[in-house]
Parts: sequence; structure tokens; C-alpha cells
Amino acid sequence: MLDEAGELRIPCAPVFEPTDVPGFEHFVERDVFMPSASGRFRQPRVPYRITPSAQPGATAQAHGPDGWRRPLAGIRVLDCTAWWAGPAAAQALGFLGADVLKVESTGHPDLMRTATVRPGDPQWLEWGPMFQGANTSKRGLDCDLADPAGMATFRRLLATADVLIENFTPRVMDQFGLTWETVSAINPSIVMTRMPAFGLDGPWRDRTGFAQTMESVTGMAARTGQPGGPPVLVRGAGDPLAAMHATFATLVGLFNRRQTGHGCHIEAVMVEAALNAAAEAIIDPSSTPPRGVLPGHHVVDRGDDRWSMTTDEGVTAPVIAARDVMDNPQLIHRRLFETIDHPVAGHFAAPGLPLRMSRIDRWTTRPAPTLGQHTAEILADLDSRSPTAGRPGM
Repeated sequence: MLDEAGELRIPCAPVFEPTDVPGFEHFVERDVFMPSASGRFRQPRVPYRITPSAQPGATAQAHGPDGWRRPLAGIRVLDCTAWWAGPAAAQALGFLGADVLKVESTGHPDLMRTATVRPGDPQWLEWGPMFQGANTSKRGLDCDLADPAGMATFRRLLATADVLIENFTPRVMDQFGLTWETVSAINPSIVMTRMPAFGLDGPWRDRTGFAQTMESVTGMAARTGQPGGPPVLVRGAGDPLAAMHATFATLVGLFNRRQTGHGCHIEAVMVEAALNAAAEAIIDPSSTPPRGVLPGHHVVDRGDDRWSMTTDEGVTAPVIAARDVMDNPQLIHRRLFETIDHPVAGHFAAPGLPLRMSRIDRWTTRPAPTLGQHTAEILADLDSRSPTAGRPGM
């Protein structure tokens, strides 16, 4: 059944116990587990691989002539991602000052737009809460890569870009002819970050996957749920884990480019990011119970649908319902949520980065774009700008 689902591009995976995870055929063939520094056990490797370009490009400067700017000011990112993990990684680059161009087309929009709260609205594609939350600080470009004219425009954009990031199965970019060899030939300075679910090689290379798939194969689902009950999906942890690993790897690639003048190819694998989060139960299954509350932890019913978690050491924390998170006084004080004014969806709050940086009071620089919103200005700019060489940026 798994093979048939894979052929139909349906995300699915076996639910492994942590002890079974290292033997998964895909992890074995890709050599995902490596000896620990002590040699006492095997552990998941770092979930990304960086391969420098063989061709030198131009060495960009760290800052422009007009003084301090956000760290990635002057960096252009072509964002060919969809759903949550990829868009969140590109969004973080936008928060840091990069000019992120969200590449979609009217025929092939980011399918996260379809998770809408206004299905009957004429602009229903602009009412997706998840899309709105993961795509702020970007400009929208309508560019159909399946159309020869669209591909010609995209190749011109590649020559002006610093980063290309995508999270499709490997076959997609390969079918478009956008392999690392082709992309780096067009622009030797570019950092190409690829975020496949299972990697660029191995028997599961072309399988689609979401966070729930990752939770199944890494043992997370098997360790979640009621004692004696079935495995339960965490429902989403894999996406932000993959996003932040890919963001970090991209920053490393940009830093390396500043030092050497070479672009690089980055493989940031979603399932391997999840493996690193699940490593404790895989390395030492006795560290977590099969399912249920951890030893020494207790769930307390405070009445009126209120709960708290306490430990034997006297540490207590309330269990906050998702609907109440934005009212949490600590998060309000920390300014995690920032107000957004969207031309269609209106006024709402969305999270920025979970960290603060001096001289940056607000991470969000613009609302998520409507489909193709900035196409005209991007193409006008493309006609007037030179390729990557010599542009300020990291």
C-alpha cells in the first residue's frame, strides 16, 4: 500500500517505534546515522549538506554605503516553496532583510492558499490563515515555470538572485531543468537551498511528505498519545524544525560566499531535521515512556476547562489553549505577535521570529502578498538591474 500511495504522490509512511527507526531502508542507504563523539552510540547526522560551487562568482560586501541595515539587506531570494516548511524558511530570510520573491502562478499557486476560511469569497485564495502567517515580508511574483516565457523570465531572475530556495520532491526541479549544475552555470554566486522531504537520493527520494509523515517515521507519533492507546500525530512539529535548519544552512552558505566568492548547493532534508528532534528516544528508548505523561510529570485539572502541568520538583505551568495563546501576558510583553494589515484579509496578528535583535523593533516588513501582487514592479526592476556581481549584500 505504501508503494502504491507513493506512486500516486500521496504522503504516507509507516509508524515506527524509536528502536526501529535506524533500520529504515531509506536512512540506511543514505547513511543518516553516524557514531557519536564518544563512540558509545549512533546518532542522526546534521540534517543538511553544503557543497561549494566549483565556479567562483563575485564576492559581495556585507553592508551598503548607507550605514546599518538589516543583516540580509541587498540579498535577493527566489522563493519557489509551498505549504509551511519552505515558506517559513524563506520568510525568516525576509525578516532578516532579504528581498524575498514568492514565485507562484495563477495555474499553480502555493496550495497552502487553499486552506481558506472564506471558500465562497471571490478572493478566496487570499483568506488562508496558514499562508498569511508564513509568507509575510515577501513580494509576490506570477511566473509560470511550465510556460517557456515564464521559464525565460525566471532564468533572467536567477542571474540577479543570491538565493534560490525550493521544497518540492527532487523530480520537480529536475524536470524544469533547474539542476544545481544548470543554476550555478547561470549564476556562480548563487546559494541554492533544496528542502526535499526525504533527500535528493535514496529509495524514498521522490516520495512526498508533510510533518505528519516525518512524525511517523522518526518515532514521534509512537511516543505520543494516551497510555495503552494508539500512536498520535503531533501535527506540525516537522515544518518549523525543517524551516529553521534550512534557514541556518542558507545563512552559512551566504557567509561562505562572502568569504570565498563561491556559491553553494544546500540539501536540507525535512525528515533528518525531525530525526534530530526525536534523537533521545531513538538513542535511549528508556528515556521516554511508550505513550503518556513523562515520569515525574502530572496533569492537574484546575476546573472550568483549565489544566496545568506540574513535576515532582515543584515546577508548575498552565496548559494554555491555542485560542488563548495571543492573550498570554509574557508573549505580549515579548512582542512575539505583530499586527498585519492585509489588503484583502484585513487586520490581524501573526508571529515574527522567536528572538529579538537590537535595532530591529519589528520583524514583519510587509503582509503576505496577494497572488502575483508585485509582478509588474519586479519585472520592471529586472529590466533595469545588472546581474548579481557587484551588488551589495552578504
